[in-house]
Amino acid sequence: MSSRSGTSVSDEWIRVARKDWRRAERNLKDRDIEAAGFFLQQSLEKYLKAFLLKHDWNLRKIHELDALLDEASKYQQELERFRDLCERVSGYYLAERYPPLSALELSSADIRSGLKEAREFVKLMFPGERFPVQRT
Repeated sequence: MSSRSGTSVSDEWIRVARKDWRRAERNLKDRDIEAAGFFLQQSLEKYLKAFLLKHDWNLRKIHELDALLDEASKYQQELERFRDLCERVSGYYLAERYPPLSALELSSADIRSGLKEAREFVKLMFPGERFPVQRT
């Protein structure tokens, strides 16, 4: 259990994943594309960790979405179809944290597309998860 009564560790990770998701959308709206990409990566990382923790995974300091997907796919093989998304979005994290890599030239269309695909990915892990309608 976490510090919040009746809340699992997995639920805590989902709570923070949602917060990062909102940050991604807010930064996209504000046209801060790199920050939007960074928070999209952060959100997916936390959703993956929540999924894994729900399956009694031992939490590790890891940020690579594809490595987390390797673990998650052991529990739900269908998640594998989102490998391209995980590899692409992992690059958004690096671009924001390591300025020489910021030459990715992300566009708002890239982030909108990533958010749309990420919604499907998250709903596969957590079918009850709700997202606000994305505005274009």
